[in-house]
Amino acid sequence: MNYTEELKNYLDEQGRVKEWPSKRNKGKFQKLVLEYLASKFEVGTIYTEKEVNALLNGHHTFGDPAMLRRELFESGLIDRKRDGSAYWRNLQN
Repeated sequence: MNYTEELKNYLDEQGRVKEWPSKRNKGKFQKLVLEYLASKFEVGTIYTEKEVNALLNGHHTFGDPAMLRRELFESGLIDRKRDGSAYWRNLQN
């Protein structure tokens, strides 16, 4: 998918998410932003919470990696151990 074109209003010149989309359009752009961010995770790699935050911070500018991490998990795009010690990208996404 061409996220750059679909998300042109939400990405800066470096391809970083510059704002969290509103719920307009039934959350379509929120879902696209989450898919875009999930695509930055390597399949088969286990990440610590700190590594997830660093990865997300490299791809957004509004300073809320915890919200993005939570949204990615709740949408099923990434999974985690119950204690939050390990995160990974789900294979089906």
